[in-house]
Amino acid sequence: MTKVDGFVKAGFEPVRDLLEQHLSDGSDVGASVAVRVGDEVVLDIWGGSADASGTRPWERDTIVNVWSTTKTMTFLVALMLADRGELDLDAPVAKYWPEFAAAGKADVRFRHVLSHSAGLPGWQEHLEREDLADWEKCVTLLAAQEPWWTPGTASGYHLVTQGYLIGEVVRRITGQSIGQFFQREVAEPLGADFYIGLPESEEGRVSLVIPPKGVDPASVNPTSIGARAMASPNLTKTGDAPHERWWRAAEIPAANGHGNARSVALIQSVITNRGEVNGKRLVGEATVDRVFESQINGTDLVLGVPLNFGAGYGLGSETIPVGPRTCFWGGYGGSLIIMDQSSGITFSYMMNKMFEGLIGDTRAMSLLMTTMGAASLL
Repeated sequence: MTKVDGFVKAGFEPVRDLLEQHLSDGSDVGASVAVRVGDEVVLDIWGGSADASGTRPWERDTIVNVWSTTKTMTFLVALMLADRGELDLDAPVAKYWPEFAAAGKADVRFRHVLSHSAGLPGWQEHLEREDLADWEKCVTLLAAQEPWWTPGTASGYHLVTQGYLIGEVVRRITGQSIGQFFQREVAEPLGADFYIGLPESEEGRVSLVIPPKGVDPASVNPTSIGARAMASPNLTKTGDAPHERWWRAAEIPAANGHGNARSVALIQSVITNRGEVNGKRLVGEATVDRVFESQINGTDLVLGVPLNFGAGYGLGSETIPVGPRTCFWGGYGGSLIIMDQSSGITFSYMMNKMFEGLIGDTRAMSLLMTTMGAASLL
């Protein structure tokens, strides 16, 4: 049995045992799990290998590309600006970014961007993967683009575009890139080891993700919104992009954040704790409540399953039945962060071995269920 390192509060040993099982049977290669109850860390564990060949152990400070779990950091930044009165979630995006009003988007609200209902889940023009490092090109094309459906009427998961849409509004308001704002206003004050745009100085700690085979293009209707969203750039074969320095260095705020379970849990416990963590208030309680107000609920036009979105974060739906004061999101390959205000639990799982497909990975859910079961017995 592969042993893991870290801290486990009495009663949470079954979570450690399950991660050890996953590492031993090959379900995981290297991974970290963190659980907080309020401000108390009840579990902070890691183990396995930081590389596919098994030559580097996953250490306490190992970090990994967490894919769309990065989106939760952009949601928090937006909520902070809203709480300060600098961003109105109900206002048109064009209030802050005038060029965005082009092509019939004058009435697209910022909350539509947060809830994946802005109608811009991909780029109409062809992009190469490396174009994602060109911020001006990405946002200029989105500003000029016509929505693919009537904004506000349905969600269509904005796989990569959402980060640029939120990030450009942040840049217009603050004069800083979203990665810079996040680092100065969130990561550094909290002492959280998470980056949107990885400094070269941190490269030695990175565990490169182990990508899946990717989506078979033949299995997807090429004219569907989902296929179009993944076609530019070709996101069916992007699993190995984090192996390239340009990807890690760029700010791709919906997809290329680097951190581990500890740092993600620390930051997102701000939501669990109604705006405050370790005595530091980032957001007011009333603003955090906006997270739990459903903005769009129904079959997602990109992912093809019923989803319910609040202010960015996912809420309970028939696909993911969680409680009314629980929100979450995860990343391509399996990472997951979930915040449950009712129990005070923040659960985080970050790993390097990616699951095949965009949804359906059971590793994080089994660890989460074990965590909730352990907490209920205390």
